[in-house]
Amino acid sequence: AMAAAAPRSFSAAEVRARCAEGACLVRCRRRLYDLSGFVRLHPGGEQLLRRRAGTDVSAALDGPPHRHSANARRWLEQYYVGEMEPGEEQVPRRLLRALRGCRGHPEPVDEKAVDAAAQTPKQMDPRCRTVDVEKDLVDWQKPLLWQVGYLGEKYDEWVHQPVDRPIRLFHSDFLESLSKTAWYVVFMVWAPVVLYLSWVSYTSLAQGNTRLFSSFTTEYSIPVHKYYFPFIFLLGMFLWSLLEYLIHRFVFHMKPPASNYYLITLHFLLHGQHHKSPFDSSRLVFPPVPASLVIGFFYGVLRLLLPEVLGLSVFVGGLCGYVIYDMMHYYLHYGSPKKGTYLYGLKAYHVKHHFEHQKSGFGISTRFWDRPFRTLIPEETFEKED
Repeated sequence: AMAAAAPRSFSAAEVRARCAEGACLVRCRRRLYDLSGFVRLHPGGEQLLRRRAGTDVSAALDGPPHRHSANARRWLEQYYVGEMEPGEEQVPRRLLRALRGCRGHPEPVDEKAVDAAAQTPKQMDPRCRTVDVEKDLVDWQKPLLWQVGYLGEKYDEWVHQPVDRPIRLFHSDFLESLSKTAWYVVFMVWAPVVLYLSWVSYTSLAQGNTRLFSSFTTEYSIPVHKYYFPFIFLLGMFLWSLLEYLIHRFVFHMKPPASNYYLITLHFLLHGQHHKSPFDSSRLVFPPVPASLVIGFFYGVLRLLLPEVLGLSVFVGGLCGYVIYDMMHYYLHYGSPKKGTYLYGLKAYHVKHHFEHQKSGFGISTRFWDRPFRTLIPEETFEKED
């Protein structure tokens, strides 16, 4: 067997030059990582990483404000590019302050911690057991869907160790294309449907023929006026938020029996592949073809439970809620919301669900339902040190 190539060495001058050109290189002691392709996706925001370019982030990984999970540390290892040359681990602070000043306000530096980190001998954090695609449990050169069922009891741990690489599910190019969707396709397909059905619902209610409980009694049935449509629409959106939570928790996060090849395969198709590769931009929204089957099912249920126009009004509100949810889900993975905003907190919350808290944090467009169902991801606390 061929010996593994020695890691490349980088001088402090080379790191400074690359950071000055816009690259985002950080280090953990002597190990150097190029995060240039990841900065936009960072849950803490791009500017936070940019301000740390060229510095040792060992202390920052342990927080505050955020203690990075084992999966986050494993994720970092994917961007490993080499080692700092011996004796050059410490990039001059004056230059780093100047670099950070170019990109925003200088960030306070704990100089004692930096000195201690620089003097610590080279070692890899034991939590950084990276996913080696060459020696992984599956063959990444082949479609994964028909392989994962054979992982058995190893599947649950494997699927929750995320990687930054695209996934191929099917041998067939046609089926593979149906499993991928650009984010804007969802809006282009379903937004016109929402607008059209909203108009149909409103004009139907305006005829004044819709009454609630008319199938049980005519004397005490309640007329549904056209002015009620916005409230019925909002009710549909509210019900969707509950359905979003229930599907995500009980369907997408079911734990398939280790002995059941087909349930493991189904789980990976529905949601496991998203947890394995959470930043695959082509698989962050629900493809319209399978979505139409699920949407048609729920429309049929509402038609059975409610008068025709009333059921349609609730349905179109729910459909609007679904479109908003899918757009938000894409943004929570690929957007860079401003720090302190609702979406900034929601992005951090959702990424914690992916990397550390897979058994909680099931709300995506809202955390509302995580509270009554007691699956809210707890806030991190840090003890004060003397």
